[in-house]
Order: sequence, then structure tokens, then C-alpha cells
Amino acid sequence: MRIALFTETFLPKVDGIVTRLRHTVDYLQRHGNQVLVIAPEGGITEHKGAKVYGVTGFPLPLYPELKVALPRPAIGYALEQFRPDIIHVVNPAVLGLSGIFYSKVLKIPLVASYHTHLPQYLQHYGLGMLEGLLWELLKGAHNQAELNLCTSTAMVEELSGHGIERVDLWQRGVDTELFHPDLASVEMRSRLSQNHPESPLLLYVGRLSAEKEIERIKPILQAIPGARLALVGDGPHRQNLEKHFAGTNTYFVGYLMGKELGSAFASADAFIFPSRTETLGLVLLEAMAAGCPVIAARSGGIPDIVTDGVNGYLFEPTADIQEAINATVRLLQEQQEVTQIRKNARQEAENWGWAAATRQLQDYYQKVIGNRE
Repeated sequence: MRIALFTETFLPKVDGIVTRLRHTVDYLQRHGNQVLVIAPEGGITEHKGAKVYGVTGFPLPLYPELKVALPRPAIGYALEQFRPDIIHVVNPAVLGLSGIFYSKVLKIPLVASYHTHLPQYLQHYGLGMLEGLLWELLKGAHNQAELNLCTSTAMVEELSGHGIERVDLWQRGVDTELFHPDLASVEMRSRLSQNHPESPLLLYVGRLSAEKEIERIKPILQAIPGARLALVGDGPHRQNLEKHFAGTNTYFVGYLMGKELGSAFASADAFIFPSRTETLGLVLLEAMAAGCPVIAARSGGIPDIVTDGVNGYLFEPTADIQEAINATVRLLQEQQEVTQIRKNARQEAENWGWAAATRQLQDYYQKVIGNRE
């Protein structure tokens, strides 16, 4: 198959969407497909044998890390040269609209996928009054596709409930070799705890942005004597968070990649994830693969991954943070229980390799192409 993949974000940006796309492109290319990635320009022209067509963009005012690339006629020329069998638009917002347009003009089957819960993000940027309008725009875009994919059952239900049609599940995936309990190290634990490896070590990995609600970790940190918190990642909310956590045992690590990131997960006592806007929460699966116990909000796609008391802990996101504090204290005290939680978390992650997730996507593509023929 020849697959044209439109995405609003790609390398060198680091996030869960890019992680999924990296593995997807790699698998598709290795199994005899040809992929053309059309994304905001990021300085790369190839990934795992796939050509990357970069479109000049400008930083989003509320989120400078994210580039907005506007549709342009040259994209149509690139598509005509590539001659795709199918177009896949990831998070159709701006650049993705050109993928929808050219699928109609060139009569190419269209698949769309939903990875970022934008309507909920609006609440965190003071734009909640636009939520209804955004759902209507999303419905208009997604309903152009022959198939709409979501990464959790909660999002399948939510999109269907807002009038988006032909919705199905694209299963989760994780690299169980890169994220592994064997990567735990005293050196990494000392680094993350700023030379206090004997102290309880809490970890957050992900974007430092308002919608992640990282501020809610502070009372958990303060409730545990001597605890340290490592925040791995970066983003537009970092300065606000530095002020919020001033005077606490919090270390802003910045980005970690590859085995360093795997070692960070494996070396921590608990992974705290308070976000209520996750369509899946891929980073939770990475923590679980590394055997790091997860404490997360019962929201969005997270309950698809975490079974409370079995392979992690869930707390009610609307409740007082005390429930999360209790879960964290319990995790740090009950050594026998946490050993089983770590084991169960790893076993759950082992069920979800990237190969199976991308084989499923390939089957979806073939079905859509077959239906069109």
C-alpha cells in the first residue's frame, strides 16, 4: 500500500502522538508499504525510509512548541506524484484539512484518527465557551472519512455521542524492550532525586502544559515526608510550574529520550498522572512496561489501561486530591502489594506491542480500500 499520512505534529517534537506515528511508520515501511508523511516542517526529510514532506508553519501563540502549517497547493502536487492508495489524517485541524480536501479531489479513500481531546483543552486556556463550536467543527471534518479511529473505548463512545460516525478502536501499543524493569539504576535514581536516592521518588513524564494539571501533584508531594518529585519533559507551562513548586523537592529534568527515559520510569517509586484530558495516556503504558506503579485520574482513556488495585491505582478526578494522596502513601508502605502491582503492570504492557497495533491499522486500511473499490 501507498499511504499518505497527514499529521499536525511530527518529529522532532516529542509527545505520545509522535511516538505512535514513529512506530507506525517504521512498521508499515518494514512490511512492504510506502509512506509519505506530510507535517509541519521540522528539519527532517526522511524517517525509516518514509519521505517526510515538511510544510512551513508558525508557532501556536498559546503553545509555541506546536507549529501550525497552513494548506497549500504544493501539497496536491506532492500527492499526485506519490499516488497514494489511502490518506490518513491524524487530528484534522489545520494542515489535516488539506488531506480531507485532496481525498475528495483525487478520489482517494480517507481515514481519520482522534488523539488529542481538544474540546477539554479549551477549559484550561479560558476558552470553554467555544467547546460546542469545536465539536461541530470536529464532526464536520471527521464525518468526511470512511473510518474514524480512536485510541480508547472512552473516546469511541464520546465521539459517537457527539455525532461523529463510523468510529472504531485503534488499539494501544508500547515498546516493551525500551521500557523494561531491568533498566532501573541507582545512578538514574540519584539523578532524578538530586542525590537523595533513599527518599521516596515520585515521577511525572509528559508535556508541561496547563491541561495536564500537574499542579495537583504538589499536595501529594507535601503529604509524604522527604519525598522528591521529578518532572520529565518541557512545555509552555514550565515557568508557572516552577513558581508553583518553588520551595518543594521538585526537579525539572527536561526531556529524556530512549534508554534514559526507560531508566527513569524503572527507577521511580510511583508515576503520578493527574490529567483529565487524555484520549489514551500512552505514557502510562510506558511506565507500566517499566514496572513503575501508576497513580492516575479515572478519566478519558486511562481506565482502559489501569485497573484500580490490580496494575495501578485510580482516583476520582473531581474529588479532593486526598484520594490520590492515600493511594500514594499506601503504595509506598505496602511493599508486598507494590511488588505484585509492578508485576501486573508489566504483564499488562506485554499484551500491547506496536506490531499488533499497526497490523490492526493495516487491516483497517485494506478494508477501507476494499469497500471503496
